[in-house]
Amino acid sequence: QVQVAESGGGSVHAGGSLRLSCSASGSTSNTYCMGWFRQVPGKEREKVATVFRGGNGPYYADSVKGRFTIVRDYEKKTMYLEMNNLKTEDSAMYYCAAGPRYLACSYPYLGQGTQVTVSS
Repeated sequence: QVQVAESGGGSVHAGGSLRLSCSASGSTSNTYCMGWFRQVPGKEREKVATVFRGGNGPYYADSVKGRFTIVRDYEKKTMYLEMNNLKTEDSAMYYCAAGPRYLACSYPYLGQGTQVTVSS
């Protein structure tokens, strides 16, 4: 059983910063891959940033490169998303996700989500 829980969302003005946190419980294999996704009502869920041990480095969506940083503590099974220079288009429900990696990472385990709202 894998459980993930995120926190740290809130409301900020454009240009501000927020830090999201995620904690995971479960087997190492089922939390091998972890990442952040976001979704706006009426749109598909978007992969924001992901990271796994032994990979070629974190993945970032083009829209957040240079502004967001994903940090993962493998021992503590925690993960953070540092979000700087936030833009109104970053407003969304953000989800922490975890999953195994076979040929590629999959993320079947999602948290409840934390809302990020960026106002102009």
